[in-house]
Amino acid sequence: MDNRLTLRDRPVDVHTASEPGRQTPGVSAPPELPDIVRRALDVSRSQGFVSATRHETGRLLATLAAMRRGTLAELGTGCGVGAAWLSSGADSQVRIVTAEVDPRLADLARDVFTDDQRVEVYAGDWTALEQFAPFSLLFVDVREVKRGSVDVIADLMEPGGVVVLDDFTPSTQWPPTYHGRVDEMRERWLTDERFTAVDVMVTDDASVVLAARR
Repeated sequence: MDNRLTLRDRPVDVHTASEPGRQTPGVSAPPELPDIVRRALDVSRSQGFVSATRHETGRLLATLAAMRRGTLAELGTGCGVGAAWLSSGADSQVRIVTAEVDPRLADLARDVFTDDQRVEVYAGDWTALEQFAPFSLLFVDVREVKRGSVDVIADLMEPGGVVVLDDFTPSTQWPPTYHGRVDEMRERWLTDERFTAVDVMVTDDASVVLAARR
């Protein structure tokens, strides 16, 4: 399994690709970031952490959000960067709910979205959002959920709803591997019969699993 720390768990590195305005070589994207994303990144930096969401993954989230209606959700708010990307692309009529287990970070994220009534930040673990299901889009940024909660997540999604799981290392073989071992977590998401799923590279060193509920 992929047991790496998410970027939010790492100290700030001013040379990281998550720094506003920096782009990973070979990735075509405008350097400008949405204002709400910059605001969330500033809060993240003020706490000594970088974003858990790469710019490339964020742009993917924004694009997917623009195609969805109903309720969008995020498990693992951090300082609100993922939710900011979702809100930057989402329709004005959608609802975005996000949960953060650290009450202090949840309060900081709430401040980011003071002017956006679509976004609701809850302090608690990811189960705090079950009451708002079914979801049309769900961004999972909690390692424990990725590892063992496929059954639960499947029940939270509406037909055609899309689950986004990030922070994977690209693999060009089957079954997918990580550090020479089969990545059983990723394999399970890619083969579960309740989903149609694909592993998509967003940079040379990162990929995202997209899983659509059948």
